[in-house]
Amino acid sequence: MFSNSSSPEQQREQMRQYYCDTWQKHLQQKESLSALEQQITAVIKEHPEYHKLLENKDASINADYLPEMGDSNPFLHMGMHLGLREQVSTNRPAGIAELYQSIVSLKGVHDAEHEMIECLAESIWQAQQKQTMPDEIAYLECLRNIQQKAQTKRKP
Repeated sequence: MFSNSSSPEQQREQMRQYYCDTWQKHLQQKESLSALEQQITAVIKEHPEYHKLLENKDASINADYLPEMGDSNPFLHMGMHLGLREQVSTNRPAGIAELYQSIVSLKGVHDAEHEMIECLAESIWQAQQKQTMPDEIAYLECLRNIQQKAQTKRKP
């Protein structure tokens, strides 16, 4: 799908193009979607705030999303949803599928995923800072904290 010989900028553009093309393909309903396209479409549907962006391919593919300017990268955000869902489907790290189901039952899918993505992002950031693999124990502990807080809120 994406060329390994491409520069990071080209890979970024290819990935963003794929999201935009997938959304267009969904909207046109002329061809069936691949399994990956179905997953991407499901995430896009849950984020109506990104629909116009994805429909304006030229602007979105080359845009810079700078956190220091208060920008949130919609492609990174949607990719985090996909990454989390992949972790759940493979139960990797071990135990995440059960935690996911528990948190979803307490908070609903979208809210649960948004909170869980914060843990995933922190885990990735920490690994980058330390130049190590992500700490699965710390990541799962962060998720357990979400679960415990949600359970505590739910009790009368």
